Amino acid sequence: MGIKLLSIKNKFVAKCLLLTSTLALSGCDDWVVMSPFGDIAKQEAFLINASTVLMLVIVVPVLLMTVWFAWKYRASNKDATYEPGWHHSATLETVIWTTPLIIILVLSGLTYVATHRLDPYLPISRISEDKPLPDNVDTLVIEVVALDWKWLFIYPEYNIATVNEIAAPIDRPIQFKITSGSVMNSFYIPALAGQIYAMSGMETKMHAVINEKGVFDGFSANYSGHGFSQMHFKFHGVNDEGFDSWVSKVRSLDNQTLNHQGYLKLEEKTTGHPVTYFSTVGDNLYHDILNRCVDANTVCMDKQMHLDKHRAKNAVKHKE
Repeated sequence: MGIKLLSIKNKFVAKCLLLTSTLALSGCDDWVVMSPFGDIAKQEAFLINASTVLMLVIVVPVLLMTVWFAWKYRASNKDATYEPGWHHSATLETVIWTTPLIIILVLSGLTYVATHRLDPYLPISRISEDKPLPDNVDTLVIEVVALDWKWLFIYPEYNIATVNEIAAPIDRPIQFKITSGSVMNSFYIPALAGQIYAMSGMETKMHAVINEKGVFDGFSANYSGHGFSQMHFKFHGVNDEGFDSWVSKVRSLDNQTLNHQGYLKLEEKTTGHPVTYFSTVGDNLYHDILNRCVDANTVCMDKQMHLDKHRAKNAVKHKE
């Protein structure tokens, strides 16, 4: 009976291991977070790997010793040492406290350095690990607006805009200016860099660079309603000629202009919005989206704050 029960347990354990391995390997086909294509994301992947290895220095020995202790001091092992009076070991205490302390100090150092080096608000300091930043390179500015449930991208340098598609030349620094036309959201291209939040009436920034050609997935990483799961877009990493061709393709649609009235229609809630190109963009559109005054009857936030500031100063002078 005991042998039969043991056989059943072994089969169950084997099936569990097989299922776990299958699930683990199923995610390896496109493990872009750990094998990214942009320098910022590569540095972040290194930080994840280094932190994981350091933590495994504690986890792996503990797991192995747990199994070893359970086997060595099992009830049927009459040769195991039994010391009911044992109460202290200076060596054991030193190992237990010193090893985690050293690992925590190393993790703290890695985190501190990486937090400042990978600050998304700071311009990038290099193109890649073995390629410094050229002195004459121009940063590509892309204005990002999270909408329900789609992404709007504005290229102020080229006066064009797109919905749910973005492109950038490889090895050229990119500055994303990010806001939201609705609720809080999160802008994320795993192959390029980490995620950063998009908030209405506020602007966040992210600097990055793509080092290899390809088409990469981008999406929202923050729940924002029932259409959240369809907030996907494609990021195209291309060479300079490919980027010029992409810009020309967008500009070829002469009748597609994104003005303030067009934006008010675009921001209506939709799911599964198709890729859309706009050959021209209305003046100050991103500024007005950021300051919540696309509607001509609404006072812009920055103007309102400027007026409030002067009112406050005048009120103080009046009291004096």
